[in-house]
Amino acid sequence: MTRPLIAMPCRFAATTSALRYAAEVTARALAEAVYAAGGEPFMMHPAEPAGAASRLARADGLLLPGGGDLAPSTYGADTVHDRVYDVDATQDAFDLACARHALAVGLPTLAVCRGLQVVNVALGGTLTQDMPVHHRHLLHRVTLTPDSTIAHATGTGHLNVSCYHHQAIDRVAPGLRITGTAADDTIESLEPTTPTGWFTAVQWHPEDTAHTDPTQHSLFTTLTEAAHHHARR
Repeated sequence: MTRPLIAMPCRFAATTSALRYAAEVTARALAEAVYAAGGEPFMMHPAEPAGAASRLARADGLLLPGGGDLAPSTYGADTVHDRVYDVDATQDAFDLACARHALAVGLPTLAVCRGLQVVNVALGGTLTQDMPVHHRHLLHRVTLTPDSTIAHATGTGHLNVSCYHHQAIDRVAPGLRITGTAADDTIESLEPTTPTGWFTAVQWHPEDTAHTDPTQHSLFTTLTEAAHHHARR
């Protein structure tokens, strides 16, 4: 079976060990998780957000990865917290365009960490710029909504997850519903209220433990399966 193409917007990096120039990168763990699930990681150059839809036409699925913070101006904030970091206007514009296109046409999508925040902002939600207690290098339990896409994908109502983030969802965007929360009430997953295709967004990093935890691996296999069906249509 031909591997479905899973588009993954790259992240900008100032330096790498093997190149003489600034680079565009993706987390190896993410690419390996997609490949292990039967997908073909398809790295996208983040440029020209107006053309994101036509460029995504060749993809069978989308993975919105983690990364630096979204510019607070993208969700209408008047001030910037001093812990906001690695903001890039080009990256923001491209990720937001990808999220809006995927939601509009039903492109199978898994959004991870920053990706979840992108989805919320794309539909008009807001973010907490700096959480009172950061979820960095943290393993914790998440409770899932029973009838959610993510609960069906993982086959459980509770997950042990690996987190690394200092921002979180503040106001949930219209058109999204909360499908997972932590014990401290941090919003851990969101989904469209009226999905047009397979779509789930998580605040944690499933790639951290996908190689040892079948429930985390299942997010990638279910994405890949949905992408394969999307390609056949």
